[in-house]
Amino acid sequence: VQDTGGSSAVSKCSAAERGYVQDRFLRLLVGRRRRRAPLVHRGYYVRARAVDHCVQDFLLKTQSHPRTQILSLGAGFDSLYFRLKDMGLLHHTVMYEVDFPNVACQKATLIKRTKELSALVGDSGGDRLGVTTTFSGQDYKLLGVDLSELPKLSTALEEAGLDNEVATLFIAEVVLTYMENSRSDALIQWAAEHFSHACFLLYEQMHPEDPFGRVMQQHFSQLNSALHSLSQYPDCEAQQRRFFEKGWTECSVMDMNEFFTCCTPEDEQRRVQALEPFDEYEEWHLKCSHYFVLTASKGMEPSWTPLLCNMTVPRHHDPVQMAGSISALVCPVQSEISGLKRYGHHSALIKPNVILTTGGFGEEDGQHCRLRNFHVLIKHAGCWKAGCVKKENTDRRWDERLYHTVSCLSNSLALVVGGRMSPSNAALGMLWLRFPKSCNDLDPNDVTLELESLQPAAEPVALRWRHSTTEVIFKGVKYLFLYGGRSAMQPVLGDWCFLRIPEISCAMISVEGPVPESRHSHSACSWKGGVLIAGGLGAAEHPLNSVFFLRETEHGFQWQMVETHPPLIPRYSHTAHVHDGKLLLVGGVWFHSFSVPGITVIDLMTGLCLDYTINADHLEWPLMLHNHSSVFLPDEKELLLIGGGGNCFSFGTHLNPKPVLLSLRSILTSH
Repeated sequence: VQDTGGSSAVSKCSAAERGYVQDRFLRLLVGRRRRRAPLVHRGYYVRARAVDHCVQDFLLKTQSHPRTQILSLGAGFDSLYFRLKDMGLLHHTVMYEVDFPNVACQKATLIKRTKELSALVGDSGGDRLGVTTTFSGQDYKLLGVDLSELPKLSTALEEAGLDNEVATLFIAEVVLTYMENSRSDALIQWAAEHFSHACFLLYEQMHPEDPFGRVMQQHFSQLNSALHSLSQYPDCEAQQRRFFEKGWTECSVMDMNEFFTCCTPEDEQRRVQALEPFDEYEEWHLKCSHYFVLTASKGMEPSWTPLLCNMTVPRHHDPVQMAGSISALVCPVQSEISGLKRYGHHSALIKPNVILTTGGFGEEDGQHCRLRNFHVLIKHAGCWKAGCVKKENTDRRWDERLYHTVSCLSNSLALVVGGRMSPSNAALGMLWLRFPKSCNDLDPNDVTLELESLQPAAEPVALRWRHSTTEVIFKGVKYLFLYGGRSAMQPVLGDWCFLRIPEISCAMISVEGPVPESRHSHSACSWKGGVLIAGGLGAAEHPLNSVFFLRETEHGFQWQMVETHPPLIPRYSHTAHVHDGKLLLVGGVWFHSFSVPGITVIDLMTGLCLDYTINADHLEWPLMLHNHSSVFLPDEKELLLIGGGGNCFSFGTHLNPKPVLLSLRSILTSH
């Protein structure tokens, strides 16, 4: 548990060095420094932002009080006191920090040894130190006590001068969850009962049972620091009830997606989003949906409500009404390869019962890397077999791209469009993939293809990723409709292009109607000669719920909104298919924290929108349905899900290890 505090301090320091937070004191308190990934920086930014927002709101609301107190529980090597003192915000406030005795001693030694820190604290009052007080200044007390030993904690704080009649803010930043619930509950109740005017700020994990939550729990268990509170208090509502039951009269709580969206000014959101090249939106939003910030108070006049922020985005607090459940089963595959464990790839049905999977990030030869090899799944006599595709012209190098598209133009020809290697290197254009017409459809290890670079005039429009490329028909002629995505320069695109086949040049075709807002990570399906666009991540990184149909007209195409009822829950990073007048949305990421997206069926005639949960009880691993691919098998009315997953914040990489089958026969025949 103590090691988690040190690791957290290193991550906060790394975020500060990249400009996410202004904190010149962290580097003085952190011994080892290590640069973290942009995803980790964002995670620690929103955590620091929430704590600072609430602490400064407390100081502002109590500035008329003659005295106030802040008690940081499990403070570790946090720099909050030094930042507040440096900003001149502690004129009448004393700050108390408590942690394990050895952690408090280490921090006290650091402060004494570092002039910049000791100068802010002032007189150490060394002659007046109590048994548990390791450092004492005029407005700063550092105590070494185990928080789980409440009588000792209470006595130590009383000795150090904590006054239970003075307005006091308690801070517990990922601390109480490491304690047994009976002990953390007792501490929460003690704070409410023993202090006349009290506020509590809690930041912790939640949602332990969904796929991301299971990976998160496993990570902390492996660190021998299990998250105890999750079993009894798994969500925001349970935590809110907990505080009311322990004697607090007011309590507000929100997950970190809601905090970032509603309580962080838009210009500050844009600043943070532009600090580093970034492309891990799914993991960022999943991390934020598994952490919450809670504020509680009692005896405060006026009441303390720092989380009543500007609600510019609809809140999703009610559980999704599910129309039913679909069981996920492992698809039996005869294979010795691991190449189907990946994300950010593309899978395409190149001919009946033959599926080609290309690109992405995954596991190859026991290593996590951008994948070089192509893999094929072939179904024969009711059995799927997987193999590694042979490349005929080995001098042609696959660019190891992610988030590209593959459009099959015939049984022997496919076009690869766009993709990226890294978020700052997206200069990947187009490639032909040619398959010999006489390839062996029975042996997946005997399939060959030829890569052919092409540099058409239209190539500049392909320098993007997380886009869509869909076949449309205008006046009996087939085109590829390239839409949306993002680029190294533009975080979201809303333009489009009609590509002639096989010249791959841009055709000028008129498009009328209401233009969809810019988006990436959306879905696109061919339907009635046009294309259906659904969801996606829009400007300001907000998921979208709009569905558009680009339909053919006499003189070109026209955008037409598809109204759904109830309204589609905003989502992105899903896949989609059309069958018999129904649009099927598969998986993805949404801000709704009660559940994860399963299958959504939209009747394109009536607009009726039904959500179905995916029952993964038969799987031995968490099924993460984002950054995946899916292939619809119309004869069987089955969906084959390939890959999916990603980097689960700092908890490790999770990749769905095997393809999964979903039978949709019941829901497609019941409509």
